[in-house]
Amino acid sequence: MAAKSVIELWLWGGPSQLETFDPKPSASSDYNNGLKAIDTVVPGMQVHEWWPNLAKCTNLCSFIRSMTHPHFGHETATYLMQTGRNPGGGDVYPAIGAVVAMMKSKTYSGDLPPFVILTTAKGRFSEVGFLGDQYAPLVTGGNPNTAKFIVDGFVPLGGLTPKEIGRRFDLLSSIDNFGNPEAFREFEAAGKQARHIIEGDAARTFDLALESDAVRDRYGRTWIGQSLLAARRLVEYGVPYVTVNMSGWDSHKRHFETMKQRTAETDKAIAALLCDLHERKLLNQTILWVSGEFGRTTKIDRNPPWNGGRNHYPRCFSSLVAGGGFRGGCVVGESNETASLVTKRPVTPVDFLGSIYELCGIDPDGPMPNPAGKKITVLPPASRGGRLREIYA
Repeated sequence: MAAKSVIELWLWGGPSQLETFDPKPSASSDYNNGLKAIDTVVPGMQVHEWWPNLAKCTNLCSFIRSMTHPHFGHETATYLMQTGRNPGGGDVYPAIGAVVAMMKSKTYSGDLPPFVILTTAKGRFSEVGFLGDQYAPLVTGGNPNTAKFIVDGFVPLGGLTPKEIGRRFDLLSSIDNFGNPEAFREFEAAGKQARHIIEGDAARTFDLALESDAVRDRYGRTWIGQSLLAARRLVEYGVPYVTVNMSGWDSHKRHFETMKQRTAETDKAIAALLCDLHERKLLNQTILWVSGEFGRTTKIDRNPPWNGGRNHYPRCFSSLVAGGGFRGGCVVGESNETASLVTKRPVTPVDFLGSIYELCGIDPDGPMPNPAGKKITVLPPASRGGRLREIYA
């Protein structure tokens, strides 16, 4: 059975492989800063010591420790990791979220858009590419950790009350069309659709106050915790693709102070999401993938101005996958003793994305609709290593 939905946790900036899913406890302190790895519930499968909650549920997820590509810049690396295409060539290809939204729109009948981003877009490229606005994501804005009920209804993520939203729509309807109603037809249709969503029951999907305090505490009362809880509610509603875009992983300076804070919040939130999806019997139909655009250099730069930082590094990094047809408790690929080189089973972005497409029931080698009518496929051909079929359920 094909996965119905995808949750993408995008760790914008590039998380270090050593302090996440490929720790190297036997390396020198020049590489691991004296920090350790911890065992998990899966024998032989370790994570960095800053991920104790994830360690308790690695039976539900798998690690890819041999991700690799050639791009050191945020923009080019993000584009490749999101589209499976190298930049250039004149075409702006859509990100995986827009493609899944398009392909799943035939079976999705919800009022919410099929592609939702919590809470800000990546901003490095047009995620919809040449597909057009029909499959553009709804970018929520706001902070799901602060959303709450007020007297006259629920305050959505953007912070406006239903009364204020209605007043603004009424004001729009009074705008003069200068005797040319046809020119405003698409604008008015979009407004009606937006109002239908905002004032309808679908908007309650964003109301985290409907969750118990115990559930909200389980995820953590943080931006990332409540964003992943909102993502669970969205896939429970049926939204095909949800991105949670988490910034703050571009740790050139004071890397370990930054990472310790980021991982504390993220560890709790990811573990809660995995267990929650599993307990609600949603994990088998929902893919979760966690990655950034690349990893970090493995030898710590202790010189000014970095003072213990790590820089961009795409040649070897790690990602996490779970659910929707991916088996848990597995490790794909290997890196060398410092996690700086892939030594076994390289996985490229096209292999990685192709695996997600396959498990969603989308043929990566099938035709990609485009306004120019070009004969192009969803993805370029898989690399020599191929897709991640060794961890398909």
